[in-house]
Amino acid sequence: MQKIRLLLLLALVQVCIVPPAVAHHVLGRPSYSLSEDSNTPPSMQVETQIGKFFVTYMVFPAFPRANEPGRVNLYATRIDSGEPYAGQISFSVKDDSWFSSDEETLGTQPIDDGVFRQGFQFNKDGDYIITARFEADGEPYAIDFPLTIGDTSSSTPITVTAIIIVLFLAGINIIKRKQLLRAKIRAGQEDKHA
Repeated sequence: MQKIRLLLLLALVQVCIVPPAVAHHVLGRPSYSLSEDSNTPPSMQVETQIGKFFVTYMVFPAFPRANEPGRVNLYATRIDSGEPYAGQISFSVKDDSWFSSDEETLGTQPIDDGVFRQGFQFNKDGDYIITARFEADGEPYAIDFPLTIGDTSSSTPITVTAIIIVLFLAGINIIKRKQLLRAKIRAGQEDKHA
């Protein structure tokens, strides 16, 4: 008992002596100055080749949430010369689901220092598809990128359907086992009476 009291006293003293670490700086900057325009790392960076262009796509902030502003940065350069695409790129968004709703236009952006920047703000958490469209040398280009806002549930229609099927089959299995057990009991009782 005496050892337990001594250990508790030592633990209490250690907690009181060690100052708490307050993490209010990220990347050497106060956290109150971080926003969608900060230099925090992107939540996703996708690099792809489409036609004559190499496209890099980034989403800021690192973990976009509903009702908070964010932005998409898109870099498009020609594969042969490395020159950035100098036209405009239009951005649109739709739900990432089997029965997605209509596509909504986010905006059309000109190039700004080699980058196409499109802001966004979603009202609810979910999975979305952002489409970037542009035309070069008479050819249309369209690139789809996934975007997750907030903490979305992992239950997709396929998962829900699979769970329902498994539960249905398990229920049938239980019912059939009970019927088989009852039949065996009846057969055993009939053998005793015969």
